Amino acid sequence: MGPVVGMIGAGQLARMTQQPAIALGVELRVLAGAFDESAARVVVDTKLGDYRDLGDLREFAKGCAAITFDHEHVPTEHIRALAADGYSVHPSADALVHAQDKAVMRERLSEIGAPCPAWARVGDAAEAERFAAEHGWPIVLKAVRGGYDGRGVWVCRDAAQVREAFAGGIPLMAEAFVPFERELAVLVARSPHGQGVSYPVVETVQEDGICVEVIAPAPLLDAEDSAQAQRIALKIADELGVTGLLAVEMFETADGLMVNELAMRPHNSGHWTIEGARTSQFEQHLRAVLDLPLGSPTLTAPYVVMVNLLGGDDPDLFKRYEHVMAHDPGIKVHFYGKEVRPGRKIGHVTALGKDLDQTRARARHAAVYLTTGEYT
Repeated sequence: MGPVVGMIGAGQLARMTQQPAIALGVELRVLAGAFDESAARVVVDTKLGDYRDLGDLREFAKGCAAITFDHEHVPTEHIRALAADGYSVHPSADALVHAQDKAVMRERLSEIGAPCPAWARVGDAAEAERFAAEHGWPIVLKAVRGGYDGRGVWVCRDAAQVREAFAGGIPLMAEAFVPFERELAVLVARSPHGQGVSYPVVETVQEDGICVEVIAPAPLLDAEDSAQAQRIALKIADELGVTGLLAVEMFETADGLMVNELAMRPHNSGHWTIEGARTSQFEQHLRAVLDLPLGSPTLTAPYVVMVNLLGGDDPDLFKRYEHVMAHDPGIKVHFYGKEVRPGRKIGHVTALGKDLDQTRARARHAAVYLTTGEYT
């Protein structure tokens, strides 16, 4: 038996970590709220508990060589308590708080000179309107904690929309609207002893705040801009003391790159690495939290395209495998073991190829047919 890595959370990220754990000889343990959660369906060492309960976390941590997360929602004080108990927690509470609290993130990124939009903490609608008067409409209001996949983000074009956002009663921050040309993401890994690696910069395509497609490497990205994006991400990982994976979402603008969001775990923008990189993001994360030498992040093909599968009205996607596999034996399909609901991420498909347009078409065809039964 190898070391036990405890992953708090049992979503699809934990599920996709199981396979590289097997190959590495690592025992993966997950903390789930129920046995029908995505990772709990495939990980033998599944413990039931509440990630918000320190007693459950302490019981789960017993015997773990390292503890990590498949989401950012574990209370910061509980993470500190586990570290005080002597457990090796990655990322640490001091690092993870920058992915949990957007205002803390902006403050720290501004301190280290990372390119960011103008921003401010705003306590009420009047403060947000004053921010808009200074920086111009529209402005972006964000939930300080808890937002993801477009939730907790409001693009406000007037005072009425600002007041509507504040009606929810949650703490918000304001950012200047960024007229970006496209969205990019950089995935880096950093180990406790300070080794760092960066995957190629990718382009992410968003619809309604949800990532629907990832293209690796980002097409037509200037070599210097690509290197700059990787330098920014590696600097953030080092300055914040991140251990494990760090995803840095960026805007490409006419004036250069700008940091949008951070995630300190395997990330949707890195699912392409399962087939598309020498070392998948999931294996890399395990290597990093165990302080093993990091693996090669290089591409296995000139282009890799990942398309998310979003649930529709028909829950029986498996019946459509036959067409997808027969039509394109090179397509790789990943399902997350989740109940199908409209708009929910239930899996993804990946295509590798030499021609970008053809590779994108193949991935999109498979995704559309799997979720709708229609041809493209």
